[in-house]
Amino acid sequence: MEWLNAENILGTAGVVVTVAVLAYERLIPGLKRLGYRVQMDTAIGGDTQNGQTDVRIGLFGEAPEMSEASLVLLRIENDGLKGIGQNSYETDGLTVTFAGRTVIGVAVTEPNPDDLVDSLTADLGLRHEGNKIYIPKVPLNKGHHFKLLVLLNGSGVGGKVTLGGIINEGSIKRNRQQRRPSNLLLGVVVFLVLLVGAQQSLLWWNQNQAPIGCAEGRLTITGSTALQPAMEEIGAAYESDCPDATVDVAAQGSKEGLQLLDAEGRKAQRANGGAPPMVAVSDGRANGYPQLKENPVGVAVFAMVVNEGVGVREISLKNLRKLYSGEIRNWRELGGRDVPVRLVSRSSGSGTRSIFQENVLKSFESGVSSQDCVRQDDPAAKVLRCERSSTPVVLSTVGQTEGAIGYGERQAAAQSDGVTLLRLDGQAADSETVRDGTYPFRAAEYAYTYGSPPADSLASEFLGYLADGAAQNILRTHGHLSCAGLQSAQLC
Repeated sequence: MEWLNAENILGTAGVVVTVAVLAYERLIPGLKRLGYRVQMDTAIGGDTQNGQTDVRIGLFGEAPEMSEASLVLLRIENDGLKGIGQNSYETDGLTVTFAGRTVIGVAVTEPNPDDLVDSLTADLGLRHEGNKIYIPKVPLNKGHHFKLLVLLNGSGVGGKVTLGGIINEGSIKRNRQQRRPSNLLLGVVVFLVLLVGAQQSLLWWNQNQAPIGCAEGRLTITGSTALQPAMEEIGAAYESDCPDATVDVAAQGSKEGLQLLDAEGRKAQRANGGAPPMVAVSDGRANGYPQLKENPVGVAVFAMVVNEGVGVREISLKNLRKLYSGEIRNWRELGGRDVPVRLVSRSSGSGTRSIFQENVLKSFESGVSSQDCVRQDDPAAKVLRCERSSTPVVLSTVGQTEGAIGYGERQAAAQSDGVTLLRLDGQAADSETVRDGTYPFRAAEYAYTYGSPPADSLASEFLGYLADGAAQNILRTHGHLSCAGLQSAQLC
């Protein structure tokens, strides 16, 4: 028979072997897997001969109490099929235990990618005590890894080293070292089988399987208009990776989104005990919704903007508050042009407005006194103030209205026509000032679901996608900070 030839036999065997290896090593333990291995474990305190330790020829000749010092290089890697986000940890993080030794110091080395080191600091919980190292909830996308260089003391060189923790729907495994083949010919044959099989199995997988993390159905993303552009791009990327999924972004404000999710969740509970295929994105944490489950997404940076004809490029927080209280009503009082101050604000359901009032204004905004943002309809009002329903409309109105001031998401503001971004107390609206805590107009962004969605649901898979590298990169391109980074993680 034509198909019964060496090439097809090797290929078929390769498919079987490869699929079996994948099933055993990856699919059976779970899609999420942390692997670890000791790459070096060596004594450095002194040289031991005839049962005696000569510390004079070690690194600690002047410190005999370190005569049993050793160095361990431990590699920790995501060698599973799915990214591991901070929400993947069911414990406070990971714990490395060294049997028979005491940890003296630890350093992070060779992080891949480089910014992974930002999630591995003492501020976030990296520490050691006794024979243990405590590692914070470090996010690891597929293939990412880091190493720990550990200084220890004790007689347990070459002893047991274990990595502990609990990964939701995943596992932690000590990686086995490859064994050298006892027969060279057998090794060559196995290599060829695996090579041919891997090629055929990967081709079959790509042609017949949806990517890991895909689910079918339709999902609605509602809530924050500040994150709307980023969520639209992330939704489109998910649809591209998962053709059987549809992601609709219908942003209408954080509070309205949370209210809608809560209402739809209650309906679904009464109808069938389930949850709606919906995710609500909120600027800041949701309060008063005990059934909603919180998932950190990122940190959004907002900016104060003025019409470019105002002639002002920075303002103190003190004077900004005077503008909104009506104590300052003309821009010439701040060194600008002789034009009246016109306040363009978000509507009451806006999360951006809540963040502005809480973090910047430190009080509530006054009532609406104008419908067109130009004429003051209420002569008794101290300020001319109008409201608009979304970030794009606020920015557009400020750019078209003489003397107007408003606020919005930083990246969208920077791309808007006719506006100038204001420095607040001399600080620009950028990632660095947010990280170092000197810029106040920022907000942690959260994605909420009604309860915990089933693990195989579109809502659950999309939340996992949000924590993955592709979605996090999209967030960064839109000017947001990732919750996976050092400083931003402290803000989430």
